[in-house]
Amino acid sequence: MVVLLGAVFAVVFICLLFFIRLYIVVKTGAKYKPGNKGQIAVLVVAGSGGHTTEVLRLMECLSAAYTPRHYVIADTDRMSEEKICTFENSKQCSDSESQFTIHRIPRSREVHQSWNSSVVSTLNALRYSLPLVFRLRPDMVLCNGPGTCIPLCVAGLLLGILGMKKVLLVYVESICRVQTLSLTGKILYPISDYFFVQWSSLRDSFFKYAGKDGSTCKNTFL
Repeated sequence: MVVLLGAVFAVVFICLLFFIRLYIVVKTGAKYKPGNKGQIAVLVVAGSGGHTTEVLRLMECLSAAYTPRHYVIADTDRMSEEKICTFENSKQCSDSESQFTIHRIPRSREVHQSWNSSVVSTLNALRYSLPLVFRLRPDMVLCNGPGTCIPLCVAGLLLGILGMKKVLLVYVESICRVQTLSLTGKILYPISDYFFVQWSSLRDSFFKYAGKDGSTCKNTFL
């Protein structure tokens, strides 16, 4: 009986420590400023079709300090790799130090896939995401909606919870989402450090906080 009570207490204590660390990592994320000492390693999640096009447009706005750039795409995505290589080759004309890699992980959810099976496929994607993120240790994860970004953001969050490295989670909702957030956006909203939407209707519906002194808002309108 004493052993059982000790085991229960240990589990409760570990869970308590985990949630305390989770709270600290999420709440202090916006204060973290990567790249103060040099380059910023960024992990970019590219989804098939429009998601890749949108995220590459965002990448055009980033300076040369955001390097190396690690792109992650789904293993069933046949188009994004070509788009990324074309984009990066155009950057190399003006940036001789351009560095990028492309990695593949299993897709979290296929189009029209059932929700029950999506849980299993997402856990499978997480199995590949954890060693990848722990090996790359990016300063920032940039994503804009594909389900593939969920296990990658969870892996980045876990790096901070374990005290290994704070990873800034930046989510930009797709321009296609006018009235409501995507499922991915709803899942990542609580844990993202910066959350951007591109329509005022979304900003008004999901506005979280704004300091009168002009402090950063969780939900920001582009």
